[in-house]
This record gives sequence, C-alpha cells and structure tokens, in this order.
Amino acid sequence: MESKDVRTAPVDVLAGHDNVSLLRVVNGDVNCSTIADAMDALGLDGAVTGLRRLTGNEVVVGPAFTLRYETVTETSPGTIGDFIDEVPAGAVVVIDNAGRDWCSVWGDLVSTVAQARKVAGTVIDGACRDVAGSAQMAYSIWAAATCVKSGRGRVRLAATQEPVTIRGVTVEPGDWVCADESGIVVVPAQRAGAVATEIHRIDDMEKRVLAAVRAGAPLSDARAANGYLRLGVPAKGDTP
Repeated sequence: MESKDVRTAPVDVLAGHDNVSLLRVVNGDVNCSTIADAMDALGLDGAVTGLRRLTGNEVVVGPAFTLRYETVTETSPGTIGDFIDEVPAGAVVVIDNAGRDWCSVWGDLVSTVAQARKVAGTVIDGACRDVAGSAQMAYSIWAAATCVKSGRGRVRLAATQEPVTIRGVTVEPGDWVCADESGIVVVPAQRAGAVATEIHRIDDMEKRVLAAVRAGAPLSDARAANGYLRLGVPAKGDTP
C-alpha cells in the first residue's frame, strides 16, 4: 500500500483537481495580465498589489497552500514551523506575514526543499532572505521586501490552510494563484472554470488585433473590429 506520509511521498495537488483547465490555459503561454482582464470581465478582483518578483522567471500557477504568522509574545511562544514538509507538489505557498518587513519567513533552505518537492512557487506578504541562493536554483518567489533577520523568535506560525489576507485580497486554501513579472492574480477556486473560458476569449481577440495591426490596419480599427473596447464585458449571453 502506498504511503500517505507527505514528508516522504509528496502528493501532486493537481491530480484529480476539478479546475486544471486554468492551469492548462496558462501553460499555453497566457500571462497574468490576460488573467486579470478575464477576472475584470467576470466582475472579479483578485489582483495583489505591492509585492514584487524576487526570483524565478516562469509564469507560476497553482492552488494556494496558505500560512499565517503572528508576532511572538511571552504568552504565545512558537516557531516559524516546518510546514514545507506538508506542501503538495504543484501548490503555491501563500504566506500572510501582515507585511512585516523586519524579519524573514523564507530562505534558500526552504526554497531547496520546496523545489525538490516540486512546489510551484511562494508568495509572501512580508520579507524573505537568501535571495541569491533561491535565484541560483530559479525558484520563484514574490515578496514585499527582503530582510536578513530571521523570523525565529520574532514571529510564529499561527495557522495553516486557513483563509488569509494578502494585501487586502482574501486567499482561500485551494484558490488558484497566478503570478509572473507583472504581478499576482488570485482566482477563486469555484470560478476557475469560468475564468479559463474568458481567458480563451480574450486571448483569441488580442491575437486577432495583433494580426490586423501587423497587416497594416490602424490600431483603432483593429480594436473596433475585434471587440477590444468590450474587453471588460462578458460576451452576450454569458453569465458572470
């Protein structure tokens, strides 16, 4: 019988997932700007601002594995945790450290384990360190800041796999986190199929506009002919 111990046998979080269509769409060379446009078209706002890419170079998409930290006090001691041993392959680690820039909750040792476990990437509302080490292995990290001081003895892991808030955006465990050089978009898990469909529509439209412009058409004409001005409006009959 196969072991279920995630410490020795990482489980592919995408296996049997209902919304892998979103992952497949993005792997077809769609960027996060197009995903954000699709969210706009459906009346959704999951754009995370204020974080920047520190390492890695690929578009990252995967279900959120959420963590929340809080400051250590005399009555609430604790550790930064060994959570990485529980993160499934394909997931994106999302850390709510309340924007704290005075201590790190991620370093290259954790990046090494994450990469070995095929974790997709990490998003931190807070700081990380050892950036050069993570960059050398091309592991993808987005964070608000860098800080050489460890979180040990300063913050503690307060919750795992519970809803967190990243720069004002609520992230539920299993929501789809999409991130690239332009930014981060969080797609609610229950809307991933609709977002994937809208991405197809917008991507096809933008390719038609680009082809028309390359063929010599004025940009205004190419946009008007292909519905660009309705970019944020669902197609007729669609249900947001």
